[in-house]
Amino acid sequence: MTTPDETEPLPGRGDTSGALERHGSGEMVSGRTGVLTPSGNGERPEGALAKRSEGSVAERREGTAAEHRDGNAAERSEAAVPELAAGGEGDDGESGEETSGGGRRRRPLRTSLIVVAAIAVAAAAGIAATGSLGGDNGGSASAAPSGPPATAKVQRTTLTDSETVDGNLGFGDATTVQAPAAASGDTGAGQNGQNGQGGATGADTSAGTITWLPEAGKVIRRGDPVYRVDQRQVPLLYGSFPLYRTLKDGTEGADVKMLEKNLRALGYTGFTVDDTYTSDTADAVKKWQDDLNRTETGTVAPGDALVADGARRVADLKTATGAALTGNLLTWTGTERIVSVDLDVQFEDLVQKGTEATVKLPDNSTVQAEVTDVGTPTTSQDNSGDSGSSGSGGSGDSNNNQVTLPVELAVKDQKGLGRYQAAAVDVTLKAESHKDVLVVPVNALVAKRGGGYAVEVVSADGTKLVPVKLGMFADSKVEVSGTGIKEGTVVGVPK
Repeated sequence: MTTPDETEPLPGRGDTSGALERHGSGEMVSGRTGVLTPSGNGERPEGALAKRSEGSVAERREGTAAEHRDGNAAERSEAAVPELAAGGEGDDGESGEETSGGGRRRRPLRTSLIVVAAIAVAAAAGIAATGSLGGDNGGSASAAPSGPPATAKVQRTTLTDSETVDGNLGFGDATTVQAPAAASGDTGAGQNGQNGQGGATGADTSAGTITWLPEAGKVIRRGDPVYRVDQRQVPLLYGSFPLYRTLKDGTEGADVKMLEKNLRALGYTGFTVDDTYTSDTADAVKKWQDDLNRTETGTVAPGDALVADGARRVADLKTATGAALTGNLLTWTGTERIVSVDLDVQFEDLVQKGTEATVKLPDNSTVQAEVTDVGTPTTSQDNSGDSGSSGSGGSGDSNNNQVTLPVELAVKDQKGLGRYQAAAVDVTLKAESHKDVLVVPVNALVAKRGGGYAVEVVSADGTKLVPVKLGMFADSKVEVSGTGIKEGTVVGVPK
């Protein structure tokens, strides 16, 4: 490498417009910003170079500069470059030129070393931009490292946006079964305190003594006794609303059809399932009453049976045998285990009926679930006292309120839940999925000056920035698309 006969004056102290310029290669290193601006082929946007230049370019600069100057020149240039910023003068204050013995004029040694160092830096920057190394005199040089520090391949996959929240495995909320209340000598009241209607009936609904109760955990199905009073069975029927009036010959309505459906399911025949209670219906009822050890009246009163929407599991007993038939008798739930979530309202947009989820059990096994019910937001309080009550804790209670959204999820694979009856679980809600898309690691993205993103595509010819359009972000990956981006494309990533 030769030193030019003429060089531009070095910038003085405070001069921010000065620059070192290398003619012939078409590359310029700005002394003010340090940004490399290549010209010709192999152009690289400034934003990408700024992003990756701190590590890789600096390392290449150091190695390449060492290849273009001897050890003594390297030591002298390290001392000279800082002084360039301070004004560029020597220790003796000389800034003129001196003439060699051969009559050729040259700069002082310090200035020459500065120029050598600057040209070496420019050469190193050229290597970083073009991925090649070459001398001015056509000689060969050892290869310098090029390309990003690490790479990854563009993958084709399904990308799913999800959120993991806390949940509870159990049988859902328990409801209370109450004893029928006596009604002025006419008829009893149905379950849950609903009063019966109609005139007198032959059914015995007066208070009696509880003679049998199921144990906690027992599953009660259609036709099974819920309890016994004076040794008479009170069975379970399936339906959407309780018995609320006495049903007899001539009665019409949806409750008649509900009763007849249950009688047919229990094996009683000889009547037509419709909305009309006929004498044929009464005959079937008498047979049913005989099997229940009840008086054969042919009519059905509200206290003669309990109604639920399906089989029930006894959760807890509220009374005992020998007690009077009054008040709360027991609580029950559904028979299948479900997952309940008190969802933070910020994730409300993640759930709707049918939303799929993955449930992780305490043993790290997983089962699939589906949202079956989304309630209305509720506010939970750490303290149930009056908000207007005085005391130092009054204002603090209001700050502890948290608005949550109750969500229930059904698990079809009940066997997959193992023997867990109740457990804390992790619920991963799958809000959105994009199938068969191209993805790269998020840290492969390069911000472009002026907006937008690109990836650094690596090939045998070197690297280049390719603009990409972004899609969904999930699992530290991002969906990308663009010209030249396909499955298997190699892109640069940080180490």
